[in-house]
Amino acid sequence: MTPDDIVQAASTLLEAEKIGQQCGLISLANPDMTLDDAYAVQAALVAQKRAAGAKVIGWKIGLTSRAMQQALNITTPDSGVLLDDMLFQTGDSVPAGRFIQPRIEAEIAFVMKAPLKGQGITRDDVISATDYVAPSLEILDTRILRTDPATGKARIIYDTISDNAANAGIVLGKERHKIDAFDLRWVGAIVKRDGVVEETGLGAGVLNDPVAGILWLVHRLAHYGDGLSAGEIVLSGSFIRPIEAPPGSDFEADFGDFGSVSVSFN
Repeated sequence: MTPDDIVQAASTLLEAEKIGQQCGLISLANPDMTLDDAYAVQAALVAQKRAAGAKVIGWKIGLTSRAMQQALNITTPDSGVLLDDMLFQTGDSVPAGRFIQPRIEAEIAFVMKAPLKGQGITRDDVISATDYVAPSLEILDTRILRTDPATGKARIIYDTISDNAANAGIVLGKERHKIDAFDLRWVGAIVKRDGVVEETGLGAGVLNDPVAGILWLVHRLAHYGDGLSAGEIVLSGSFIRPIEAPPGSDFEADFGDFGSVSVSFN
């Protein structure tokens, strides 16, 4: 993709978000695009949002489970950027019309107390740099059609990455834990929609260890000369499938001793 193609794709995504109407597949309009092109579109999208006043507060890691990777025929996670207007607190209500097709995932959030940057970063470095971990929900949304109506072509990984990894919101629980207070592989959640259990899962669903997700992100960012900063929130990856969040739905994620998170959609 040319620089103009990248900026145009980012502008198309931003417009889709503003008007609440999905756009066509970026991969269909740019059939020769690469993974680097997709991340360049994401960076251009975030740059346009920052120019409008948004502030970066962290990162999200997606597609960490084998089931989701196999569904998209990939073998690696993806990542996106968290912005300040995406942050919700447990118990909040999402205004009607805020998102196009929101879905919910349960995750363990890491909050950093020290920067992490470089290919040489290790698992121990991630643990040392983490201030605390907390229960959280991620709100996914897609500004791109899931399937092109004319060709039947499905959205692919390049579309998802361009679309800021389908990132839309984060709901943080109140609980704060030292990273060694729990075996994060065994931290799980029972997720209910309107009082009905929809999904359950364990942290081990995230690359066998949520810490591994953070390590993957640091190494990926190093490829682009970037890294994590102190104070940033990092969503380590979902250990449940996405749950549709139609208007009027209420969600509660029970993480047991680790805490709980709730959010509703008006």
